[in-house]
Amino acid sequence: MDWQILISNILLIIGLIFMAFGVVGLFRFKDFYPRILMASKIDTVGMITLLLGLVIRHGFVADWAFSAKLLLMMFIILILNPLVAHIMVRSAYLSGYELKGEITPDGVRDESLEDEDEDFSQPFDVKGGN
Repeated sequence: MDWQILISNILLIIGLIFMAFGVVGLFRFKDFYPRILMASKIDTVGMITLLLGLVIRHGFVADWAFSAKLLLMMFIILILNPLVAHIMVRSAYLSGYELKGEITPDGVRDESLEDEDEDFSQPFDVKGGN
C-alpha cells in the first residue's frame, strides 16, 4: 500500500470518528450554547481533517486543480465556521436567550437558581471612590 493512501485513509478515519463523537456530544448536551459550541467544533475540525485526507489522496502534483479547490475550501471553512457560530451565539445572547439552569463546576445542573427574579439586562452599578 502506498504511503499516500495510508496517510489519507488514517486522516479520513480520524475525521469520521471525530464527527461521530461530535454527534453523540450534540445529543448529550441539553442547552443551546453547549450544542452550538459542539456543532462548530464538528464542522471545523472534522471537515478540515476530511478535506486534508482527500488532498493527500489525490496528490498535489497529479491533480493540482482539485487539490487547490479543496485547500481553498479548507481555508474558507477555517475562517467562516467559527465566525458564523460566534454570530449565532451573540445573536441568541443579545435577544435574551438564557440557559434552563446554571451548571456548577462539577457539571451538575443547579435547578435552585432558576427561580431567581434578578434582572441581568442592566449593567452592574459600580459604586466607588472617596
